[in-house]
Amino acid sequence: MQLQFIDWIVICSFFLISLLIGILVARTSGKNTKNFFLSGKNMPWWLLGVSMVATTFAADTPGLVAGIVRNDGVFGNWVWWSMLLTGMFTVFFYAKLWRKSNITTDLEFYELRYSGKSAAFLRGFRALYLGVFFNIVIMANVCLAGIKIGHVMFGFSATESLLVACSITVFYSMLGGLKGVIITDFIQFIIALLGSVWAAIYLVDLPQIGGLQELISAPAVQEKMALFPDFSKPELFIPLFIIPLTVQWWSVWYPGSEPGGGGYIAQRMLAAKNENQATWATLFFNIAHYAIRPWPWIIIGLASLIIFPDLASLKTAFPELDDSFIKHDLSYPAMLTYLPAGLLGLVATSLIAAFMSTISTHLNWGSSYVINDFYTRFINPKASERKKVLLGRLSTLLMMICAALLSFVLEEAKDAFNLMLQIGAGTGLLFILRWFWHRINPYSEITAMLVSFIIAVLFFINDKLETPWFELAQHWQLLIGVIITTIAWVLVSLLSSPTQAKTLKSFDKLIYGDKNKFHHFGYKIMAFFAGTIGVYSILFGTGYILYQEYLYGSIAFILALSCILLIVSQWKKINS
Repeated sequence: MQLQFIDWIVICSFFLISLLIGILVARTSGKNTKNFFLSGKNMPWWLLGVSMVATTFAADTPGLVAGIVRNDGVFGNWVWWSMLLTGMFTVFFYAKLWRKSNITTDLEFYELRYSGKSAAFLRGFRALYLGVFFNIVIMANVCLAGIKIGHVMFGFSATESLLVACSITVFYSMLGGLKGVIITDFIQFIIALLGSVWAAIYLVDLPQIGGLQELISAPAVQEKMALFPDFSKPELFIPLFIIPLTVQWWSVWYPGSEPGGGGYIAQRMLAAKNENQATWATLFFNIAHYAIRPWPWIIIGLASLIIFPDLASLKTAFPELDDSFIKHDLSYPAMLTYLPAGLLGLVATSLIAAFMSTISTHLNWGSSYVINDFYTRFINPKASERKKVLLGRLSTLLMMICAALLSFVLEEAKDAFNLMLQIGAGTGLLFILRWFWHRINPYSEITAMLVSFIIAVLFFINDKLETPWFELAQHWQLLIGVIITTIAWVLVSLLSSPTQAKTLKSFDKLIYGDKNKFHHFGYKIMAFFAGTIGVYSILFGTGYILYQEYLYGSIAFILALSCILLIVSQWKKINS
């Protein structure tokens, strides 16, 4: 594939805009850590919501979705569609609580909610565990997608791809802080969404495919189009539908879909002007993330079954690419090689934008943990704001280097996705209940974190052995991890002493004021179900329209509108 002059103009213009934003906001962001990590806590909901969506639109996400479609069919996406329930829980129960806490990072919650040395230890350990180790693994997975895209679209080696994309990303992230990231995210999201939609329209009209009608009529595609699994086949509907909807969404911690909110989602809520802005931002994120964005990737994944029906055809198309990279997630960038000049540049820019938005967020988020929750808390509490910002920029650079190096040992996006799900298995319910159940203490969290990690490592090692100790499907591994981890931390909560009464009283006063913590709980539960049904209705309604099943599509959109009207009519009570 050859990029033309106009393609390079589009790509280079985007790089220059990103760098310019970082330079323009560098002075403001560098004043103090509040500006560098939270943009002064005065950001509007729409900008924060778009930033959340842009961050979860990583360079590996289209490939992941296309790979799922090719492997399992469209219904295979329930493995992440189920996380909408987690998102809606955050919208109606936790977004406002996070903003009322008035902290800098979500890890400060530990010393707000818990007391003693165990709370301090938990905060410091999680800062390194999530901010450094886990964060680097996530970024390495995104870098893996960047390597594949760079090779397929530009002919770059793995090293060349990472040097170009990572150097520009780390530069504006170091300069602009969260404000630079959020503003750049806004531009990146518009480009990314436009590029993916336009690419899907063009690729479906290729002569090899012949339009949408021909695509959905092709036997190979019809086998993969179903929105729900065949309920007569338990080997399909149990791992891909039942477990995600009944267990996974509330029990598993996953970046961007943390039960109760957390990570960079909490960072965005904490950066909002007020509690209402935090709620609206999170609601917009969930609508856009689950209902608006997936279909272009799904359509391209289905179209790839016509042009690249199997892995052998992908290998034939890219013979110089190492065999370890020839996986189904390669189908997405492979399809993009059919785009014409101009559009190719826009789509290439959209994927670069997706890469940069995710990496820049994780760099700033991880750096906020390292500086605010480890360095300032335990090493140098009296450090000047200037020094903390400087060290924040340095930690940003070091984490980028580590993530780029780790990406060379990964193979497929789905592998890393499954590993992260397993590491977080069983911890989710704790994050949901800790705001309300006073028996939960630091030892509960430490137990959940250690047990889930040990189980994940054991399963991971077993799966990599030439002769495994035992054969166990991925979904049963997840379920076992959830059960053992949940039992472990619940027992520790009941057997250990709760947090000091004084700390609990202070926490409740700050978060809930004079109201009962279960005030208008029924309205919030109603909004949770209405929001979930409404977003799923938009998602499936769009699918039915694309499948040319207009009656089902109309019913779905009418249901979505009814849910929206219900939430709007009860908004004051829901959000009180």
